[in-house]
Amino acid sequence: MTLPFDGTRRRFLTGRPPRPDATQMPLPPWLAASALDLCTGCGACAAACPTGIVKMTGERPALSFASGECTFCGACAEACPEGLFDREREALPYRPHIAAHCLPHAGIDCQACRDACPQEAIRFPPRRGGPFLPQVTASLCTGCGACVAPCPVSAIELRPVPEAFDA
Repeated sequence: MTLPFDGTRRRFLTGRPPRPDATQMPLPPWLAASALDLCTGCGACAAACPTGIVKMTGERPALSFASGECTFCGACAEACPEGLFDREREALPYRPHIAAHCLPHAGIDCQACRDACPQEAIRFPPRRGGPFLPQVTASLCTGCGACVAPCPVSAIELRPVPEAFDA
């Protein structure tokens, strides 16, 4: 008897966290969550993205930083036939959260996220007794996601900045 493939079990054995739910994925730049009600799910924004990070999850556009970063080129906003993108708001109101399974926390030297960050928002200040630990300077971070894909243990995820969603 053959059982159906269960990808969640395989992910458990790799030690990586489960894939994020589509409703938890970051939105494309300049797109407010309130605008999703008016989105027709045409996919024009995803097709226009030169880096391929705008993906359609069902009928909802979302960002997947597994293969790249946002360059803030605006192609997704220009391609939207509904005009749902608001260039007056912050482009990506997300900041990186570095999980406890980050390699330096285990005593292993790794600075892949720092090397990938174009804004130099991730730094590794010196410390005694082990590898330097990452620190994110939120004021320098643009939320581009450049730090996500290079992490060898998938310890970085982008989380919403609470102040950006209160207004």
